[in-house]
Amino acid sequence: MGLKLFIKEHIAFVIFEVIVVLFIMSLYWLDGFRNINTAIYTMIISLILIVSFLGFRYIRRQSYLKKITQLPNTMEDALQKNAKSSEHIQTESYFHELYRVYQHEVQVLYASQNRQEKFLNQWIHQMKTPVSVLELLLQEEAPLDKKSVQEEVDRIKRGLDMVLMNARLEKFEDDMQIEQVYLKQIVNATINENKRLFITNRVFPEMHIDEDLVVASDSKWLTFILGQFITNAVKYTFEQNKRIFVTATKIDSEVKLTIRDEGIGIPKSDLTRVTKAFFTGENGRKTGESTGMGLYLASEICEKLGHKFEIESEVGLGTTIILTFH
Repeated sequence: MGLKLFIKEHIAFVIFEVIVVLFIMSLYWLDGFRNINTAIYTMIISLILIVSFLGFRYIRRQSYLKKITQLPNTMEDALQKNAKSSEHIQTESYFHELYRVYQHEVQVLYASQNRQEKFLNQWIHQMKTPVSVLELLLQEEAPLDKKSVQEEVDRIKRGLDMVLMNARLEKFEDDMQIEQVYLKQIVNATINENKRLFITNRVFPEMHIDEDLVVASDSKWLTFILGQFITNAVKYTFEQNKRIFVTATKIDSEVKLTIRDEGIGIPKSDLTRVTKAFFTGENGRKTGESTGMGLYLASEICEKLGHKFEIESEVGLGTTIILTFH
């Protein structure tokens, strides 16, 4: 198989060499040279030189030809280095680099699928709780407690929003639309969306943002990440009548949005890991509701939008999230 491939590759070269020799002999013939024996000798010598050259070339490339004419059983077989010529050494290097790129893309895809599957499994497990509560409420003979039903529906809605945003994150660039948005309007809308959560936990928002303060961002994604920050601030404020302070300041070309709560705070051992996927930490185990994806998604979105995201916290005193817009 390798020999046949070698012949096919060099048949044009052999024909070309024969044509060159015949052309030279024709020139000699037209110039008056008529010695047939010399012509035959020249043809034989040329043929021997061509065959010797091709034979030597075939011997050097035999291992390479054998490699490319046999289908590999493993990837290691395909990545063996058998080339001798500069051209084929470069070809092997090209395919090795192509394989490295392919492996990287496969690993990224596998990691993404694994993350999606793990998140979906955790989310389904989390959604069993509000569904079970709703079933219990419907089974009670007493009048339906609409407030309790609404709380569970809100939990399901927040969970659905997170799943939807997690799915859209894979095609973030296609879904992103940067524009000038009024920061106070976005924050106010986010607080209003979660007003029942504030009322249920008896935590009160306090906002200090100028009406005319404008930042460059995507309003939909910004609303989502602010929702994560605010709901976390409320959920981890266990004492009643506490406050969540939302303030914004502009320094030169930067706008800093600060969300500070008076909750339980984050342990130092968890602080550097709270933005990792599926990391629930000590606080997540206390509530039993955390999927470990909220701050991870928020961090990923902030990076894609070009917003700087910082977390400061002290156990027992609360947590401060600083979002910087450039």
